[in-house]
Amino acid sequence: MVSKLRTVGWVLAGTALALTVRSLTRRPRESFAGKTVVISGGSRGLGLEMARLWTAEGARVAICARDGDEIARALRELSTKGGNAWGRVCDVTNAAEVNGFMDAVHQRFNRIDVVVNNAGVIQVGPENCMTASDYENALATHFWGPYHMIQAALPFLRRQRGGRIVNISSIGGRISVPHLLPYCTSKFALVGYSEGLATVLAEEGISVTTVTPGLMRTGSARNAEFKGRHRAEYAMFGIAAALPGITVDSKTAARRIVEACRRRDPALSVSWFSALASRVHGLCPGLTTTALSLAHPHLPTDPDRSPEIRKGWQSESAWAPSWLTLLNDQASVRNNELANGN
Repeated sequence: MVSKLRTVGWVLAGTALALTVRSLTRRPRESFAGKTVVISGGSRGLGLEMARLWTAEGARVAICARDGDEIARALRELSTKGGNAWGRVCDVTNAAEVNGFMDAVHQRFNRIDVVVNNAGVIQVGPENCMTASDYENALATHFWGPYHMIQAALPFLRRQRGGRIVNISSIGGRISVPHLLPYCTSKFALVGYSEGLATVLAEEGISVTTVTPGLMRTGSARNAEFKGRHRAEYAMFGIAAALPGITVDSKTAARRIVEACRRRDPALSVSWFSALASRVHGLCPGLTTTALSLAHPHLPTDPDRSPEIRKGWQSESAWAPSWLTLLNDQASVRNNELANGN
């Protein structure tokens, strides 16, 4: 135990040193004014938060999502605040739709400078309730979706001799946690693809930033998918996603991602907690595995292996929403997450 604590101490010291070095070696600030930024999943949650920042800076923002009403509401807000934004329905798991969307973006704005892969699904529940289709859906969204977006954008980026790609993965793409196995599996795939792609595209002037945030207060828990004991799962997830100190406000997360993209950082953890957890796991994987194994028996179980999927807003209880989930509930209102269930 002493040796493990000593290792954690070295990790903390190394993290502090890395942050200091980064602050001393940052590139001059580059403006996004007049640039074209494409954001998948940009109609709500973290995607909408990033769209607000980029339009406020003078960028031309193109968003896509699967829900046309969500896109319309997001565009109304962005245009009301003076932003130059456009969007259309596009399912990132469909390569033909992605190609059509990216062609339309280029035709409208005549260039593509930044591609942000943010579209996602969250599936929460016991492992025995998850099916092959859950894994296929997660991989289709979190791996194949970014793959389709990047492949559709690369001809334009190469023609311009440069650009930026930002892939929003998760701390779940570094540490696999129980009750999120399809999600974590697909996020691991995205991290591997993103980090490998960064080395391949660097010589072409195209930077790739791999973002692995921890829990963020985006309000997205309402639209996550739950299996097993739906109310217990939603309460657990909703409360965890609202804890101050451990979670990060969506505005803060969006700002840090935009700045990492500006600096062409190869990686970003967003919060101190996700950065520390990733480093500890990298040095002491047995420690985090043991900790998660001890926590697992205390999570909701479902011996009946219920296959039914319910959204968060369909799984409410006395615990969620409540004062314990207040911060995340407020983010739901701000980030266009309340279309279903009000």
